[in-house]
Amino acid sequence: MLKIPGQILTLLFIILFLSACKSTSESEKIIDRNAVIDSTITAFEKKLLEQQIDSVVKKYSFNGSIAVFKDSLLLYKKENGFSDFKAKTKMDDATSFAIGSVSKQFTAVLVLLQMEEGKLSTEDKVSKYIKEFQTKEYENITIHQLLNHTSGLNTLGGKLMFKSGSDFFYSNDGFNILGKVVEKTSGKSFDDNVLELFRKVGMNNSSTGNIFEGSDFAGAYLGAQNSFEKIQNMPKRLGEKEIGIPAGGILSTVHDLHTWNNALYSGKILKPETLKKFMAQSAERHHPVFGKMGYGYGIMMNMTKPAAYFHSGYVKGSPSLNIYYPETKTSVIILSNIADEGKGKNFIFKPHVEVKKITDAIENTVVDLREEMIKTVNKE
Repeated sequence: MLKIPGQILTLLFIILFLSACKSTSESEKIIDRNAVIDSTITAFEKKLLEQQIDSVVKKYSFNGSIAVFKDSLLLYKKENGFSDFKAKTKMDDATSFAIGSVSKQFTAVLVLLQMEEGKLSTEDKVSKYIKEFQTKEYENITIHQLLNHTSGLNTLGGKLMFKSGSDFFYSNDGFNILGKVVEKTSGKSFDDNVLELFRKVGMNNSSTGNIFEGSDFAGAYLGAQNSFEKIQNMPKRLGEKEIGIPAGGILSTVHDLHTWNNALYSGKILKPETLKKFMAQSAERHHPVFGKMGYGYGIMMNMTKPAAYFHSGYVKGSPSLNIYYPETKTSVIILSNIADEGKGKNFIFKPHVEVKKITDAIENTVVDLREEMIKTVNKE
């Protein structure tokens, strides 16, 4: 848990008391106190984020983009390193990254939008839409089970890992099949469905590996900054069978993912009951890097405080993490374009894991601090 020095707490309360005393009426005092509490905590939060995330960036020579937003307010942002190592091209706000499995939540939302239009049910058997599932092995797999990785499917055509619905096994092929279901029920390509969603949300710098035509793309690299190998055929390779657009082929930016988080979790994309379905823990995952967590529809979640919805992503050279804290409407987005695979996934994701630990701790701290400060001033 994050420790707050006593002198900082004392300073916060002094600022709060002096500011609140300026009000003349009781209602004005309440309004002023709440505003002062929020602004004081935000300033405190900005300082902590700068100190602690900057330390992680320096420690790991992090190459990529990190941003923290509270609702519409930017708390922290850093672009560090290059989008093109050979040309030494620096990153900017519009630099797109391959976001890997962070893409899965977009696929899940597209499925749920088709459900809202009455074109499918999550309890439908996949065999209703996909010919390859009309076999004895796959005939009972449901859309729900593909969405939360409980189908038992590993690779399409292979034997199931377990009886459908009885356990958890992460399947990229399962999400690529969901992309085909969306195509079948909508009558449009998956790329067209995704682009329509981007336009609706206002994600102007997002695309897919199949149709990306811009120039501001963070090429993916293996190795280290002084000894690297560029991944060829990026981002087109994201659309190939090995990865697949619905499972891991979307390109985005920190600002677009922030826009997405705000729109999704505020109910601007899905109806309230549908959003609950998306967010509900319906499975449990033991992640090799991030540990034990809940799993919903293409989204992971903390099982202890603070409440957080997140997903990591990895395609060669591009580790990513997108987090949303609903209590404070805070987004934390970490996108990178180099990975030293020789040192393993735990090393590749060390900056992401450390930043999540920092922001988890800060989230708990600011929520508790706000409650404590409100209680204190209400005693006056």
